[in-house]
Amino acid sequence: MYNLNGKVALVTGAGGRNGIGRAIAIRLAREGADVAVNDISERPYTAENTDWRGLPDVVDEIEVIGQRAISVIADVSDAKQVSEMVEKVVAHFGKIDILVNNAGTKAGKDRVHVVDLAEDEWDRVQRVNVKGVFLCCQAVARYLIKQGTGGKIINISSITGKRGSARYAAYCASKFAVIGFTQSLAHELAPYKVNVNAICPSLVNTERVGHLAVATMPEELTFDEQRAEFTRRAEESVPLGRLAEGSDVANMAAFLASDQASYLTGLSITVSGGLVMD
Repeated sequence: MYNLNGKVALVTGAGGRNGIGRAIAIRLAREGADVAVNDISERPYTAENTDWRGLPDVVDEIEVIGQRAISVIADVSDAKQVSEMVEKVVAHFGKIDILVNNAGTKAGKDRVHVVDLAEDEWDRVQRVNVKGVFLCCQAVARYLIKQGTGGKIINISSITGKRGSARYAAYCASKFAVIGFTQSLAHELAPYKVNVNAICPSLVNTERVGHLAVATMPEELTFDEQRAEFTRRAEESVPLGRLAEGSDVANMAAFLASDQASYLTGLSITVSGGLVMD
């Protein structure tokens, strides 16, 4: 559908089997892009999918499609590691054209009321979800400006970046910040023909659903019961009657990475099955 032939993309947070990052990386490769995939470790979800190798499997999938791929392990909240990651991508492929900032924190003890929210939990969420986006955008933007051939930056925000929700204050704050940051960067990079947009998904059916369920559902339930009840409630709230899939987000990312979105910048596009309609 889109022609990304000859383009090089970097997708962060791409090590989960059911994750948004993997779905985006595979979709961009199918559209013709060579892809560097990143995560904080080779296999970030060690408790799930025991036969899943993480980043090496994503690289293999991309190569089977016929595109080049590498994996880069880096903590996106660490400036030195981010700089080294981008340098490695450019050294391997010779350039970079597309950045997808997908890495984010796992749900945990931050999903509580503000009066019970520990400072270190607040800091953990902001460090990855906000600082990580800033550092990756900064590092890649410097290369895009130097290259002088334009480019695409896509930041993964959330519908919770558009409306607040009880017990999600740290997460909401981080995703609101991503939207504001996206708009500011879009202004700054427009003279260089770099488009900067955000995608705001509703709950996506990934490994994170289990973490959210454990963090928010009654403790007396088993893990499977927590996940099932959490999913049921979430699906009931969506007009289209299902959770988002990674492919739903990847479809939008592929469009935003393509020339067909060349006149779009500074947007925060909702992908939510009708749950949020702005």
